[in-house]
Amino acid sequence: MTTHDDGADLPLEDSLSPEPEPTPPGVLPVAELHLHIEGTLEPELILALAERNGTQLPYTNLDELRARYEFTDLQSFLDLYYANMSVLQTEQDFADMTRAYLARAAQAGVRHAEIMMDPQAHLARGIPLETCVKGVASVLATSEEEFGISTLLIAAFLRDLSEESALAVLEHLLAMEAPISAIGLDSAEVGNPPAKFERLFAMARDAGLHLIAHAGEEGPPEYIVEALDVLGVERIDHGIRCMEDPALVERLVAEWVPLTVCPLSNVRLRAVDSLAKHPLPEMLAVGLNVSVNSDDPAYFGGYVDDNFRELQDVLGLSEFDRVRLASNSIRSSFASEERKAELLGELGISGG
Repeated sequence: MTTHDDGADLPLEDSLSPEPEPTPPGVLPVAELHLHIEGTLEPELILALAERNGTQLPYTNLDELRARYEFTDLQSFLDLYYANMSVLQTEQDFADMTRAYLARAAQAGVRHAEIMMDPQAHLARGIPLETCVKGVASVLATSEEEFGISTLLIAAFLRDLSEESALAVLEHLLAMEAPISAIGLDSAEVGNPPAKFERLFAMARDAGLHLIAHAGEEGPPEYIVEALDVLGVERIDHGIRCMEDPALVERLVAEWVPLTVCPLSNVRLRAVDSLAKHPLPEMLAVGLNVSVNSDDPAYFGGYVDDNFRELQDVLGLSEFDRVRLASNSIRSSFASEERKAELLGELGISGG
């Protein structure tokens, strides 16, 4: 890791990152396309980082912290999500969080990951943009060598803040030549339509960045249409409410628009009543380009392999559909064509 002055050069023994472990047999190679790196902060790491940095938290032990993980909606989750970010202070903290995710993702069969980070949430806490970007990017730079996972970084913008704030941050990211490959749109969806960020996405497009956006999780199907037509996104994060609009479904199938579905997240945030009632089987049946992702796995009860396992247990997901979902994830990624071909080759062996 490059040496910096804010703690990134801690000796190896001071790192809180786990060592990678081998992928269990039978786990399919997949691409994870919908993952918020801040949402991978496990309770144990939160408390360890708080102790290292002398950060005061409103809970003193794991039991108190875990008791707060029962969410009634997206906002109740976001309140805890942002509060827990206070432990991220140095480049080393961001690096340790990223390495911990990659170690766990490797066990889950993730072979390519497109990782979202929320720079505005850290700037609001007084953390310099360079600190969070360099901390995460320093680990992603060697992710394939260390974990067998190719990666790219996505700057996600908070839709409940102003477009002016987002434009200023994107300008800063571009000026510092941050190693981002795409921008996204996340946080509180209701009342914050995609069209609010038309200039932001135009700036990113002009800079040659890929474009994605959360739409159709809590927000209506119309937000999916706006994200496609006004923002020009290439991929929709979530998108489950498209099923309420048959014409939209027909369009999404015809245009093969990727939808990065997060089943366990949808259940924990009450977007669907239960996994048994999740629309994923119907989405597959009508021919939508869906993939399975973990979203914020430390908060929603599971990584990609956990999502696949529960889908199999509860919905009877077939081996054919498991391979289909994995294939969709690889084909819908922003990886190079060579990397896609490599991973599809691995999937062909794994999937029979």
